[in-house]
Amino acid sequence: IDSHQEIMEFEEQWLHYVLKTVQEKHGASIKETFAVDVVVPDLPFPRISMEEAYRLIEENGYALPEAKGDLDPEGERIVARHILERYCHEFVFVTDYPVSVRPFYHMRHVDRPHLTKSYDLLWKGVELTTGAQREHRYAILAKQAEEKGLSLKGIEFYLDFFKYGCPPHGGFGFGLTRMMMMLLGVSNVREVTYLYRGPNRITP
Repeated sequence: IDSHQEIMEFEEQWLHYVLKTVQEKHGASIKETFAVDVVVPDLPFPRISMEEAYRLIEENGYALPEAKGDLDPEGERIVARHILERYCHEFVFVTDYPVSVRPFYHMRHVDRPHLTKSYDLLWKGVELTTGAQREHRYAILAKQAEEKGLSLKGIEFYLDFFKYGCPPHGGFGFGLTRMMMMLLGVSNVREVTYLYRGPNRITP
């Protein structure tokens, strides 16, 4: 890949297909059981940089927690409301997160090295995925790990993959239970998890 934009394009097309298929095959039963309409999102999904999101949140009179460098749940809801009002869209990609809140393996912008080629996807104000173009160059990857205070010896097993050449690549971590929660309009992932496990539930 050439940038994180390609990952976002893949993800939005994939989600469009998934939700369209769910609507066609199960939309009526979901409506009957949960009183929820399955909405197929338009393409492309709106995008807003983290810097733009900061400004938008401040304009709405909300102060993000100091020195966090990330969006908290209320900040995510403010961004989502703005996107819904302006673009009539339930999804939004928040892009270009600061290095301080991203892992060492996220690629950084050459012209803005304090920012990563990464994003979060919000659906109705809830974070659904985190994605990025990932660093594939061994020397840069090792340097970024050290900058994060990691011992290279402790991650040798990971770094070894990159010693002999690795193509430019990226990906995202997808929250399936969060998607089901938002799709069905329930308030907790426990309601959409077949056998939920948590700090206070390890059986059955």
